[in-house]
Amino acid sequence: MSKKNIYLVSLGCPRNLVDSEVLLGMLEKYGFFLTDNPQKASILIVNTCGFTEDAKKESIDIILQLCELKKASNGKFEKKLIVAGCLSQRYPRELMSNIKEVDAVFGSSDFVKIPHYLSEGNYSKINVSKSPDYLYSHRDKRSFITPKHYAYVKIQEGCKNKCSYCVIPQLRGRFRSRKQDSILTEIENLSKNKYLSEINLIGQDTTLYGDDVYKKPSLGELVDKISDIAKEKWIRVLYTHPAHYTDKFIDVVAEKDNICKYFDIPIQHINDTILKKMNRKTCRSQIELLIKKIRKRIPEAAIRTSIITGFPGETKEQFDELLVFLKDIGFERLGAFMYSDEEGTVSSKMKGKIPEKTKKVRFEKIFKLQQEISLENNKKLLSKNMKVLIDEKCSNEKDLYLGRTYMDAPDVDGICYIRSKENVTPGKFIMAKITGFMEYDLVGEPV
Repeated sequence: MSKKNIYLVSLGCPRNLVDSEVLLGMLEKYGFFLTDNPQKASILIVNTCGFTEDAKKESIDIILQLCELKKASNGKFEKKLIVAGCLSQRYPRELMSNIKEVDAVFGSSDFVKIPHYLSEGNYSKINVSKSPDYLYSHRDKRSFITPKHYAYVKIQEGCKNKCSYCVIPQLRGRFRSRKQDSILTEIENLSKNKYLSEINLIGQDTTLYGDDVYKKPSLGELVDKISDIAKEKWIRVLYTHPAHYTDKFIDVVAEKDNICKYFDIPIQHINDTILKKMNRKTCRSQIELLIKKIRKRIPEAAIRTSIITGFPGETKEQFDELLVFLKDIGFERLGAFMYSDEEGTVSSKMKGKIPEKTKKVRFEKIFKLQQEISLENNKKLLSKNMKVLIDEKCSNEKDLYLGRTYMDAPDVDGICYIRSKENVTPGKFIMAKITGFMEYDLVGEPV
């Protein structure tokens, strides 16, 4: 076992994954090597998520599993266990005091200090900045964890929306945009990769990109330039806030062929009273206007949203309003979540908490409704020819490949199953005729 071998687990969202890739790039410069076998690693790193209760539990579970691995070495090998990311940012002292196998913790911006810590060992056990402020640039080498054919590019970090249920500002710091030149240089470098087919632009609030450095939301201008640089790639934009959309961004998506007609718009609710309590800075009429504008300008648009049900004080009437709205709009993609209190948030102190049983019933109603909507939407695609990006060959079934249409982002949306006796190359685009459908997935064959 080499003292330079590192085993890293990256948890949570793609934004966290980019941090992990930057960290691995830094570690490589210091002569460390990544291994996919924790038994062979002398350094174990967990880049944690601490956004929700489930995410915190998953992070703790992984940490404890690696603790057992560290103890199993019985002192034969000196293993270090490092915990980084959002959970460390929230609970640094608790992690160090309650899990004795943890050697050091690093906050959501402080992970950049890990290479120095491992090389020189002159850092304290707790390395957590009170106000996270790191923002990577094109100069930072990344060691990619994603498949070769797609990548994530973080265009901004932090958040200033202060939604009442959300801890992101505490975990990731103030809103800060990368300079446009840095992003475009990174896109140019990525575009030289002959294997790359898709670039996903991410951030905490991508539609507000540029508001700090350029004094106005500038996502439309940025995406327009990215589209020209990465002409043969799919460009997909994730994490857009409905309150910060501009006509320029919608127009660019409509006009550029390589920008996926995919809009990731988490509305969270539709009742004005609930939206105000959530501090979402928007209202029902604005949300309806935005959706109408997108669908009028881009009839083939796939709109994804996310919903929180069981928010404190949510009445049956308010939930029913949401349910009717979802049925009327018929979102192409939807994720639903049951509200849970998060320490330090405004909503955790609100009265009118909804019983878990009621939250679950409401969640299941949304889930069932979306199944019906999705099935109906997919039915409309039958016999159509669609461009599909092949992700991988199915390992347990002959002549079956897994791919995605423009309507599906990696890991969060549906799959297009492609049946083909001829060889289909993962990472490449094909044209496919849709021959079947399910609630969330499609079936097709090359044309």
